Amino acid sequence: MTVKKTKRLMAFMCVLILMPMSLANAAEDGAHSTYTYNYDYWEDIRESPDAYRVAAVIRSSDLDLGGTDLSAPQSLFALDDKLYIADRGNNRIVELTRKGQDFICTRIIDHAVVPDDLREEFLKDTDLMLAENGRRYRDEAGNLYLKPAANSSAELGPMILTPEGITNLNTPNDMAVVVMKDEDGTETRYMWIADTNNNRVLKIDITGDEPVFVRQFVKPTDATFDQNQAFLPNKIVVDSSGRVFVQATNINKGLVKFESDATFTGFIGANQVVYNLWDYIWKTFFTTKEQRSQQASFVPTEYQNIYIDKNGFIYATNISFSEYDLLYDNAKPIRRLNAVGTDILIKNDHYPPIGDLKWVEQSTDHGPSKFYDITVLDNDMYMAIDRTRGRIFGYDPQGIMLWAFGMSGVSSDGSFNRAVSIEHMGYDLLVLDELDCSVTVFTPTEYGNLIYQASEEYLDGQYDQSAETWQEVMKYNPNYTLAIIGIGRSEMREAAELSTTQERIAKYADAMEHFKNAHDRENYGRAFRYYRKEWVEQNIWWIVLIVAALLVVPVIKRSVQKIKWEVAAYESRQVHK
Repeated sequence: MTVKKTKRLMAFMCVLILMPMSLANAAEDGAHSTYTYNYDYWEDIRESPDAYRVAAVIRSSDLDLGGTDLSAPQSLFALDDKLYIADRGNNRIVELTRKGQDFICTRIIDHAVVPDDLREEFLKDTDLMLAENGRRYRDEAGNLYLKPAANSSAELGPMILTPEGITNLNTPNDMAVVVMKDEDGTETRYMWIADTNNNRVLKIDITGDEPVFVRQFVKPTDATFDQNQAFLPNKIVVDSSGRVFVQATNINKGLVKFESDATFTGFIGANQVVYNLWDYIWKTFFTTKEQRSQQASFVPTEYQNIYIDKNGFIYATNISFSEYDLLYDNAKPIRRLNAVGTDILIKNDHYPPIGDLKWVEQSTDHGPSKFYDITVLDNDMYMAIDRTRGRIFGYDPQGIMLWAFGMSGVSSDGSFNRAVSIEHMGYDLLVLDELDCSVTVFTPTEYGNLIYQASEEYLDGQYDQSAETWQEVMKYNPNYTLAIIGIGRSEMREAAELSTTQERIAKYADAMEHFKNAHDRENYGRAFRYYRKEWVEQNIWWIVLIVAALLVVPVIKRSVQKIKWEVAAYESRQVHK
């Protein structure tokens, strides 16, 4: 064999050896193709049964929208059997009513009537707001308009108010609906709209057929709000008492908070400043004042989206971070804010809730997950939509990953071109696609329902039933970490209710074994403490006897040795007399 052929053969063998490694790396670069998967203790991808399936895809062509299809829709909001879509491109809110897996358009909200008793206040606020922006215009008939932006070719902006008292929307990006009871028990359904290019949040009454103006939340005049910044509300949430929290474009002090009467009360939950230490040293010690003024400041970033759960906690997503901060939990792409804006998100998994654990560094298409929206179920499990790869990531209240599924760039049901919003109706998940102008409805499979059932049984104190249901889950997926942990937690809870010490010890030992198999050190340590306590109480008398023996035997031994020494010394003296 010639040297040339030998080299070719060696090169071919190297390719065969390296090919599996390259394929493995490709499977771990965040571009995993399996529809549903999870991660194990070693952060390797593990395929799993589908927890959700596509039940329906709602497209504009399926709805009677008055001849105008959806255009660049931005947000979903669900309440009872109603689904609201912020149809930004058409300056309207579309209301759908669900009937089974079908959705019917029942109303289009693009204006609100201003009652006579509120018209003067509305005109005053609107005039003031537009005067501050320098863009108001009133024609001879009394119609109030916005002047077009400097770079716009339009003659007039959208109409704000006519003498008849109608107010129009302009680029609505988000909405929230809350049902409130009056003193006499009458229920009123209110909607708040992030009316972005009108520089306000609009509150309207949608109880009747005609939307009625109630109040508007405009740019705060407080000194803490930068008066050089336009008020551009982008995302909003409203609590049960009518307090409004606004994520506004270019505002990085946190969420803008208004009381129910539109009084501005400050900011909450500002993002932490994250910066590179080398950049900080370079900017502080090696640049001039002029250079520093031209460089980006170390300032907090604004949130991408917000959601308020049934308990009043605000979940916020953040997509502005260094990908190298993710695994060290410095980026915190998901936060749970309490009343004072402190992040109290629980993270008891081996890794924080960041989506995919492996990705191609410095890549746009295959980089880290970026959560564009989040929704929280009534059982406190939360689902976030990743627009990097069009996936839905689910987490339980402890921050343990439930599943990941979905994809982007594929023309099939269950995939997205640009997913921008996620909502839920019961266990069903609804995902809005901005480019496709569609809503995909996912419903749980039997496997997914079992996971929900087992978790809720445990929270309700039905520990035996929870353990049995987790066993059913493991028939579908024997390596499902959450099921193993769930069985261990149920056993640990069940042990506390057993009547005899021996039974409790055995049950705690079983729980420890499950936590060991799941590599759950925290729960293992907790079970071990209970196990140790029960074992000590059962064997206390043996322990006392052993300890006593360990203390008494040396004393007796020393006494015997002393007596022997004294006898030996006495006999020695007698011999020498």
